[in-house]
Amino acid sequence: MLNSKVLSSNLERCDNLYKLIALDLDGTLLTDNKTITQENLDTLHHLIDLGYEVVIATGRGYYSARTLTKNINEHLIYICNNGNIIRDAMDNKTLSTKFLDPEDSKIILEEGFSRGLDPIIHVDYFHDGYDIIINKDNYYANLYVDESNPSYRAKIIGEDLEKNLDRILALVYPGNIDTLKDFNYSISELYPGKYNSHVMENVQMAEGLLEVMNPVGTKWNTLIEYASSIGVKAKEIIAIGDDNNDIEMIMNAGLGIAMNNGGRLIKEVSNKISKRSNNDSGVAFELKRALDI
Repeated sequence: MLNSKVLSSNLERCDNLYKLIALDLDGTLLTDNKTITQENLDTLHHLIDLGYEVVIATGRGYYSARTLTKNINEHLIYICNNGNIIRDAMDNKTLSTKFLDPEDSKIILEEGFSRGLDPIIHVDYFHDGYDIIINKDNYYANLYVDESNPSYRAKIIGEDLEKNLDRILALVYPGNIDTLKDFNYSISELYPGKYNSHVMENVQMAEGLLEVMNPVGTKWNTLIEYASSIGVKAKEIIAIGDDNNDIEMIMNAGLGIAMNNGGRLIKEVSNKISKRSNNDSGVAFELKRALDI
């Protein structure tokens, strides 16, 4: 991993049980207005100064995540698209990717179309200026061409989506929660082990989001790969999240914290539930207590 020797050296300054802090964005570090509170910012800067490694672990694409966290004036590692890509913000270098196979993508597209579902395709074309491919007739297309929302860079197309299935990080389906749960169940039944998929329920743009990815593309898989590369064990990780895509990370970290505003399932598997929500600096509140700062 890039700069692993430097990061390992910084981690040696930590005299706490924990060395790495993995943070989800939406519903966790970000408020509902997609900002970071001053208390959260100050706490993260202080922890980084103390030698803790802070990693962003999000379902968002890298450009979007970087844009929304630009006020964190430190060198960070970003695990994006639910673990399917990891980048070093120092130079935007890609450290690893887990793409969805094009033929496997076609299978999911057809399954979705048969249910009247049109996907938002998250791709790795960072240096080409776009991170999302979406059909111009998709109900959600306007969200990604809204000039007031600069964290998205989308390629709006009018032709068949099946011509754009390279470098796919995730197929994302917003929609009715029951329809998405049924679709997700069908994927697991018809294609066991072929995909990693989950339905997110703690979202704003729709009732839910179904995300379909590479079978080993998860936040936790990529997080522990990165942590191991810099000499950090699972028990030395604090993970904080709020939704179903954070469950594995919360379950396996040394300390897994579910946000007060999080979903039922993640609260059930967490070591601790934050006393504050994402709008009330819940991340800072819990980290200060866990790390005694």
